[in-house]
Amino acid sequence: MLTSLSFIFLAGLAMAAVCQKLKLPRIIGMLVTGILLGPYVLNLLDPSILLISADLRQMALIIILIKAGLSLNLSDLKKVGRPAVFMSCLPASCEILGFFLFAPRILGITRIEAAVMGAVLGAVSPAVVIPRMVQLMDAGYGAGKSIPQLIMAGASCDDIFVIVLFSTFVSMAQGGQANLMDFADIPISIILGIILGATAGYMLSLFFERAYSRRHYVRNSIKVMIVLGVSFLLMAAETWLEGIVSVSGLLAVVSMACVIKIRSVTFVSKRLSEKFGKLWLAAEVILFVLVGAAVDIRYTLDAGAAAVLMILIALAFRSVGVAVCLLKTSLNRKERLFCIIAYLPKATVQAAIGSVPMAMGLPRRSFSFTSAGQPFYCFVFFLNLFAV
Repeated sequence: MLTSLSFIFLAGLAMAAVCQKLKLPRIIGMLVTGILLGPYVLNLLDPSILLISADLRQMALIIILIKAGLSLNLSDLKKVGRPAVFMSCLPASCEILGFFLFAPRILGITRIEAAVMGAVLGAVSPAVVIPRMVQLMDAGYGAGKSIPQLIMAGASCDDIFVIVLFSTFVSMAQGGQANLMDFADIPISIILGIILGATAGYMLSLFFERAYSRRHYVRNSIKVMIVLGVSFLLMAAETWLEGIVSVSGLLAVVSMACVIKIRSVTFVSKRLSEKFGKLWLAAEVILFVLVGAAVDIRYTLDAGAAAVLMILIALAFRSVGVAVCLLKTSLNRKERLFCIIAYLPKATVQAAIGSVPMAMGLPRRSFSFTSAGQPFYCFVFFLNLFAV
C-alpha cells in the first residue's frame, strides 16, 4: 500500500507539473496518472488501495466541500436562487431525454434501457466541478455575478435528483412500476441535509465559543480535526438513514461549514479555510488519481463511433438545458458558454453506479457503454477553462 501511495503522490504531482508547464489544467495530469497506474493499464496500484478507493475519494471530496462552505457567501447564493434551482434538475432531465429519444435508434436498445442509461450518465461530478469552482472563487473569477456559486449550488443537488430517477428507471426495467412517492425524496433529502448540517455547524461554533470564553483555547489545527470528524459523521448519516429517510450528506457538510463561517469571527473562518486549503493539496492528488484509476478505457476502445455520437447528442441536450436555466439572467454570452461547458464533467457518480444495472441482470450490451463514457466526460470538462 505504501508503494502505491508513493506512486500516487509522486507520479500524480509530476504529471500535474508537466501539464502546468504546457498551460493545461493540473488535474489532467492527475487523471492520466490514475488511468496509467490503474488496473486496466499498468496495474501498479495495490488491490488494498483500490478496495478503499471510494472511501478515500469521499474523504477528499469532504475536504473540498468544507473549503467550499467556508468560502461561500450566503448573499451570493441568494442572487442565484432561481437559476440554481433549475440547474439542479433541468440539465440532467434534458440529457436523459436525449438518451431516451436517440439511444434506441443509435445503440439498438429499448426505451426503458435508454432511460436507465441516461440516468447513469446524467449526473454531474461534484468531485470535479466543486474544486474548480472553489478555485475560481478564490481567484475572484465571476464574483460579480456569482457564477461559481451558481454552478456549485446546482451540482450539489443534481446528484440527488438523478439518483432518484435512476432508482425509478431501474425498477421499471426489472418489471416494476414507478413510485411517485420516490420523487418526494428529492426535496426531503435537500431540506434535511441543510437542517442537519446547519445544526451541526451551530453546535460546533457554540462549542468553540464556550471553550474560548472559559479560556480553554482550541487551536485551529484541532478545530480542523473536529470539523473533519463531524463531517465524516454527516456523510455517514446518509448511509445510516438510507431506507428510513433521505438526507444529503454533501449538502449537510456544506451547510455546516457555512454556519461555522457565519457564526465565527472573520479571521477565524479565514484561517480555517486556509488550513483546509492546505489539506486539499494532498487530497486533490488522491481524489483525481483514484478517479482516473476507476476508468476502464477498454470499454472506450470497444464502444465505437456510435457511443461517441450518442454522448455528443446527450451533451447537446444537456447544454440546451443549462442555457434554458440561464434565461433572464444578467450573464453575457461568454459567461453562459462557460456555465454550459463547466456543467458537463462526469466521473465519480458514473463510477459508483455504472455497474449497478449489469449487476441487477439488465443487458450487458447496453450498460457496458456507461463505463465507456467516463474518460470522454472527464476530459470535456477542461474546455471550460478556455471560456473563462
